[in-house]
Amino acid sequence: MEEQTESLPVKDEVVSIDAGETNSTEEDMPETEELDEEALPHSEILDIFEESLARLVQDPLLCDLPIQVTLEEVNSQIALEYGQAMTVKILKANGEVMPVVVVQNATVLDLKKAICRFMELKQQREGGVKCISWRYIWRTYHLVFQGEKLEDDKMRLKDYGIRNRDEVTFMKKLRKK
Repeated sequence: MEEQTESLPVKDEVVSIDAGETNSTEEDMPETEELDEEALPHSEILDIFEESLARLVQDPLLCDLPIQVTLEEVNSQIALEYGQAMTVKILKANGEVMPVVVVQNATVLDLKKAICRFMELKQQREGGVKCISWRYIWRTYHLVFQGEKLEDDKMRLKDYGIRNRDEVTFMKKLRKK
Protein backbone atom coordinates (compact mmCIF):
# COMPACT_ATOMS: atom_id res chain seq x y z
CA MET A 1 0.00 0.00 0.00
CA GLU A 2 1.38 3.39 -1.03
CA GLU A 3 1.31 6.31 1.39
CA GLN A 4 0.02 9.60 0.02
CA THR A 5 2.00 12.71 0.81
CA GLU A 6 0.76 16.23 0.53
CA SER A 7 2.74 19.49 0.62
CA LEU A 8 1.31 22.47 2.46
CA PRO A 9 2.91 25.92 2.64
CA VAL A 10 3.48 27.04 6.23
CA LYS A 11 5.22 30.35 6.96
CA ASP A 12 7.29 30.33 3.73
CA GLU A 13 8.27 26.69 4.28
CA VAL A 14 6.87 23.54 2.74
CA VAL A 15 6.07 20.79 5.21
CA SER A 16 5.32 17.24 4.04
CA ILE A 17 2.48 15.51 5.82
CA ASP A 18 2.21 11.74 5.49
CA ALA A 19 -1.32 10.36 5.42
CA GLY A 20 -2.10 8.59 8.66
CA GLU A 21 1.05 9.79 10.44
CA THR A 22 1.85 13.13 12.03
CA ASN A 23 5.44 14.36 12.16
CA SER A 24 4.86 17.78 13.63
CA THR A 25 6.50 19.22 16.70
CA GLU A 26 5.12 21.66 19.25
CA GLU A 27 7.03 24.48 17.57
CA ASP A 28 5.25 23.87 14.24
CA MET A 29 1.73 23.97 15.67
CA PRO A 30 0.54 27.01 17.66
CA GLU A 31 -1.16 26.23 20.93
CA THR A 32 -4.88 26.86 21.19
CA GLU A 33 -4.26 29.23 24.10
CA GLU A 34 -2.15 31.46 21.84
CA LEU A 35 -4.92 31.51 19.23
CA ASP A 36 -7.49 32.50 21.86
CA GLU A 37 -5.31 35.40 23.03
CA GLU A 38 -4.95 36.69 19.47
CA ALA A 39 -8.66 36.34 18.61
CA LEU A 40 -10.65 39.56 18.77
CA PRO A 41 -14.15 39.77 20.17
CA HIS A 42 -16.94 40.16 17.63
CA SER A 43 -17.65 43.75 18.71
CA GLU A 44 -14.03 44.81 18.04
CA ILE A 45 -14.02 43.14 14.63
CA LEU A 46 -17.28 44.91 13.82
CA ASP A 47 -15.80 48.26 14.90
CA ILE A 48 -12.70 47.71 12.74
CA PHE A 49 -14.90 46.75 9.79
CA GLU A 50 -17.13 49.83 10.18
CA GLU A 51 -14.08 52.14 10.41
CA SER A 52 -12.59 50.59 7.28
CA LEU A 53 -15.91 50.85 5.48
CA ALA A 54 -16.24 54.53 6.48
CA ARG A 55 -12.78 55.22 4.98
CA LEU A 56 -13.74 53.30 1.84
CA VAL A 57 -16.94 55.30 1.42
CA GLN A 58 -14.89 58.54 1.43
CA ASP A 59 -13.49 57.50 -1.96
CA PRO A 60 -14.74 59.90 -4.70
CA LEU A 61 -16.42 56.99 -6.50
CA LEU A 62 -18.38 55.94 -3.42
CA CYS A 63 -18.85 59.30 -1.66
CA ASP A 64 -22.59 59.45 -2.51
CA LEU A 65 -23.28 56.35 -0.42
CA PRO A 66 -24.54 56.55 3.18
CA ILE A 67 -22.30 55.61 6.11
CA GLN A 68 -24.33 52.44 6.84
CA VAL A 69 -23.84 51.20 3.31
CA THR A 70 -24.73 47.69 2.17
CA LEU A 71 -22.76 45.50 -0.20
CA GLU A 72 -25.62 45.78 -2.68
CA GLU A 73 -25.29 49.59 -2.71
CA VAL A 74 -21.51 49.42 -3.22
CA ASN A 75 -21.94 46.98 -6.11
CA SER A 76 -24.62 49.21 -7.66
CA GLN A 77 -22.36 52.25 -7.44
CA ILE A 78 -19.49 50.35 -9.08
CA ALA A 79 -21.85 49.10 -11.81
CA LEU A 80 -22.90 52.72 -12.41
CA GLU A 81 -19.29 53.77 -12.79
CA TYR A 82 -18.65 51.05 -15.36
CA GLY A 83 -21.85 51.85 -17.30
CA GLN A 84 -23.52 48.55 -16.41
CA ALA A 85 -26.34 50.26 -14.50
CA MET A 86 -28.33 53.48 -14.56
CA THR A 87 -29.96 55.76 -12.03
CA VAL A 88 -33.67 56.40 -12.41
CA LYS A 89 -35.05 59.28 -10.35
CA ILE A 90 -38.47 58.47 -8.93
CA LEU A 91 -40.55 61.57 -8.16
CA LYS A 92 -43.14 61.18 -5.42
CA ALA A 93 -46.24 63.34 -5.06
CA ASN A 94 -44.74 65.14 -2.05
CA GLY A 95 -41.77 66.29 -4.17
CA GLU A 96 -39.30 63.78 -2.75
CA VAL A 97 -36.86 62.30 -5.26
CA MET A 98 -35.68 58.71 -4.86
CA PRO A 99 -32.55 57.88 -6.87
CA VAL A 100 -32.92 54.18 -7.72
CA VAL A 101 -30.17 52.16 -9.41
CA VAL A 102 -31.10 49.41 -11.88
CA VAL A 103 -29.14 47.46 -14.49
CA GLN A 104 -29.13 48.78 -18.06
CA ASN A 105 -31.54 46.15 -19.42
CA ALA A 106 -33.93 46.31 -16.43
CA THR A 107 -37.64 45.71 -16.78
CA VAL A 108 -40.45 47.67 -15.13
CA LEU A 109 -40.69 44.88 -12.54
CA ASP A 110 -36.96 45.29 -11.78
CA LEU A 111 -37.56 49.01 -11.24
CA LYS A 112 -40.45 48.29 -8.88
CA LYS A 113 -38.30 45.86 -6.90
CA ALA A 114 -35.50 48.44 -6.73
CA ILE A 115 -37.98 51.03 -5.41
CA CYS A 116 -39.10 48.54 -2.72
CA ARG A 117 -35.48 47.86 -1.74
CA PHE A 118 -34.68 51.60 -1.66
CA MET A 119 -37.62 52.23 0.68
CA GLU A 120 -36.70 49.26 2.92
CA LEU A 121 -33.16 50.60 3.36
CA LYS A 122 -34.44 54.12 3.96
CA GLN A 123 -36.83 52.87 6.64
CA GLN A 124 -34.09 50.86 8.34
CA ARG A 125 -31.86 53.93 8.51
CA GLU A 126 -34.55 56.38 9.59
CA GLY A 127 -36.70 54.07 11.69
CA GLY A 128 -39.90 54.85 9.81
CA VAL A 129 -43.02 52.79 9.13
CA LYS A 130 -42.43 49.10 9.78
CA CYS A 131 -44.49 47.57 6.96
CA ILE A 132 -45.56 48.83 3.57
CA SER A 133 -48.15 46.95 1.56
CA TRP A 134 -46.54 46.99 -1.87
CA ARG A 135 -49.54 45.16 -3.31
CA TYR A 136 -51.67 48.14 -2.25
CA ILE A 137 -49.10 50.64 -3.56
CA TRP A 138 -48.98 49.06 -7.04
CA ARG A 139 -52.81 48.81 -7.15
CA THR A 140 -53.29 52.50 -6.33
CA TYR A 141 -50.23 54.07 -7.97
CA HIS A 142 -48.47 53.61 -11.25
CA LEU A 143 -45.19 54.81 -12.67
CA VAL A 144 -45.31 57.36 -15.47
CA PHE A 145 -42.53 58.43 -17.82
CA GLN A 146 -43.19 61.41 -20.12
CA GLY A 147 -46.96 60.90 -19.87
CA GLU A 148 -46.79 57.16 -20.63
CA LYS A 149 -47.82 54.67 -17.93
CA LEU A 150 -45.35 51.88 -17.27
CA GLU A 151 -48.00 49.14 -17.11
CA ASP A 152 -46.26 46.09 -18.58
CA ASP A 153 -43.95 44.68 -15.89
CA LYS A 154 -42.09 42.56 -18.46
CA MET A 155 -41.25 45.46 -20.77
CA ARG A 156 -37.73 46.85 -20.55
CA LEU A 157 -37.16 50.43 -19.44
CA LYS A 158 -35.17 51.06 -22.63
CA ASP A 159 -38.29 50.22 -24.66
CA TYR A 160 -40.11 53.06 -22.89
CA GLY A 161 -37.16 55.35 -23.71
CA ILE A 162 -35.89 55.57 -20.12
CA ARG A 163 -32.18 56.34 -19.92
CA ASN A 164 -29.71 57.14 -17.15
CA ARG A 165 -30.83 60.01 -14.85
CA ASP A 166 -34.35 60.16 -16.34
CA GLU A 167 -37.26 61.00 -14.06
CA VAL A 168 -40.18 58.64 -13.54
CA THR A 169 -43.20 59.87 -11.60
CA PHE A 170 -45.19 57.99 -8.96
CA MET A 171 -48.76 58.90 -9.91
CA LYS A 172 -52.02 57.94 -8.20
CA LYS A 173 -54.36 55.97 -10.41
CA LEU A 174 -57.72 57.55 -11.13
CA ARG A 175 -60.68 55.52 -9.96
CA LYS A 176 -62.91 54.12 -12.67
CA LYS A 177 -66.60 54.93 -12.18
